[in-house]
Amino acid sequence: MSSRVQQLAKKNNMTFDEFIGEMRKRGCSEPTAIKIWKGAYEEFDDFKDNDIYLSNLRKAADVLRVRTGMLVLN
Repeated sequence: MSSRVQQLAKKNNMTFDEFIGEMRKRGCSEPTAIKIWKGAYEEFDDFKDNDIYLSNLRKAADVLRVRTGMLVLN
């Protein structure tokens, strides 16, 4: 089963390496970018505005050209 990020990346014809590279350009560490790719953030229900995961999800949304809500809502 693929994560929401993987589904959106596939829709945009973006590979794993491209996603990780774009996340790194935005200041996200590679291990964190990989966790986001794998959907580790999907286990959380209650995000705070300054939560580090939410900050990185905003970066992922920018990379995927979607709104952050597309990543946290099913």
